[in-house]
Amino acid sequence: MNSRKQQLEAFNRLLDIMDELREKCPWDKKQTLESLRHLTIEETYELADAILENDLHEIKNELGDVLLHLVFYAKIGSEKKAFDIGDVANAISEKLIARHPHIYGDTVVENEEDVKQNWEKLKLKEGKNSVLEGVPKSLPALVKASRIQDKVSGVGFDWEEPHQVWDKVQEELSELNEEIKKGTKDTIESEFGDVLFSMINYARFINVNPENALEKTNKKFINRFQYLEKAAKKEGKELTEMSLSEMDVYWELSKKMFK
Repeated sequence: MNSRKQQLEAFNRLLDIMDELREKCPWDKKQTLESLRHLTIEETYELADAILENDLHEIKNELGDVLLHLVFYAKIGSEKKAFDIGDVANAISEKLIARHPHIYGDTVVENEEDVKQNWEKLKLKEGKNSVLEGVPKSLPALVKASRIQDKVSGVGFDWEEPHQVWDKVQEELSELNEEIKKGTKDTIESEFGDVLFSMINYARFINVNPENALEKTNKKFINRFQYLEKAAKKEGKELTEMSLSEMDVYWELSKKMFK
């Protein structure tokens, strides 16, 4: 592992390279805050994939890509004489100190939940009008629902016991079932959304990250279905020509391969 001195030297090297690329490379010279945005989102998802795969080598590589983007934004900020990487680092350092009074002040906390509640209270003191202001509008809906529930929980708006949340899930499922029988497309959609929201809330109470859980299920399904496709090809068959019962034989085999 690198020493702190070596780490700082490596970061300084990256800053030097960024300066040079911004000056000499046609592509890098052309980039703006707006043009980098969608690329940054893509890199963040690639990092998230590597984390789910627990591929430490790839996590290192993807962190490098994300770090490059952070340095790139700071470089553009300095050209606009708005901020530089030092301002960025100092701003987050000051925020961390202010929001951790149990470390840098006299506040006493008993557990992680106390820390989360203090965090949300401190943000309101900083001038935010709502605890939900910090939830980005462009987040995917599932992630957004999870963050909304985390935020309101931080100020005490929450269920007390997991069984209460599970009862709410059952209630929402019952309401959805009723709307499926006699409701309109809009009311069915609304109740379906309520079911998803309540399930995401329940995930929090059983310490499951719903986004990670769903993505792992996606990957599991992909692996199983691709096994089914390969197995069928080995038999000289096309899926479109097979019956569901024939496909189910391979599907059951794939479940043993990818649990």
